[in-house]
Amino acid sequence: MEKIAVLMGGTSNEREVSLVSGKNVKEALESLGKYDVVGVVLNEDNLSALPEGIDKCYITLHGGWGESGGVQASLDALKIPYTGSGAAASKVTMDKIATKKLLDEANIPNAPWAVVTEKSAPCPLAFPCVVKPPMDGSSVGISCVKNAEEWPKALALALDTDEAYRKKMNIPGSPQALVEDFIPGREMTVGVFNDEVFPVIEICAPNGWYGYEEKYVSNETTYPFPNDDFLPEMQRYARESFRATGCRGLARVDFRVTNEGKMYVLELNTSPGMTGHSLAPKAAAKMGIGFEELCDRILGVAKYD
Repeated sequence: MEKIAVLMGGTSNEREVSLVSGKNVKEALESLGKYDVVGVVLNEDNLSALPEGIDKCYITLHGGWGESGGVQASLDALKIPYTGSGAAASKVTMDKIATKKLLDEANIPNAPWAVVTEKSAPCPLAFPCVVKPPMDGSSVGISCVKNAEEWPKALALALDTDEAYRKKMNIPGSPQALVEDFIPGREMTVGVFNDEVFPVIEICAPNGWYGYEEKYVSNETTYPFPNDDFLPEMQRYARESFRATGCRGLARVDFRVTNEGKMYVLELNTSPGMTGHSLAPKAAAKMGIGFEELCDRILGVAKYD
């Protein structure tokens, strides 16, 4: 049997979520009875905990070194196949500014945006707007700014979060904050597995804000499958975003949609969660693909660059 290492944990803000994802994937792969599965909890940004004789790695790391190309580059060097996107695509999609540049080049609609680097800078966009650190995950450091009074605190939070992330990850350059127009309306997400597009899921969060609490803790957030006429177009944009950023394996593309049906890509997630709250498994189940089969399919296309 192939020896599979399920990589989980890590040092990012999403460590606890990753541990749940990893546990679920490990149990799913074990239940298939055709793999020798070992769970590998990473406590550092390296592969020192990886056992000898591993044939493939299933990455359930979220954020940080595990999703920004670090673990992918390390596995490339070891020539060990792994799940998900390669190092280059992982690095690009973790950087929201780099992602938006590629989306603009591909004429894929996304929210109007600007970059701010100084805490004393005025807001470059009209209110309301969204301020976020460009390279962290799970809605950490993100604020919805409704007026000028809220701007300084939100900007400082985003810049401080980005500065801490850069120091932790040894990324050169001054801290940045990404500022985007707030798109009123609905939030939706689309999973893409290689070139197969999953059903669209709508995210209905309390008070219309899908932050960390609403993602991972609250049981009030609901995830219906909508039936709007624009869904095929959204799925097309999801596939185009997947291709434009060079993704492979499973990724998730998040959207905001106005009440008039105009859609905007928010970001891509190259290591979607595999918890009870996670969306890609829900969409796969809608297609008749159970959790164990989904994990098996993801592992089946593992490769290294």
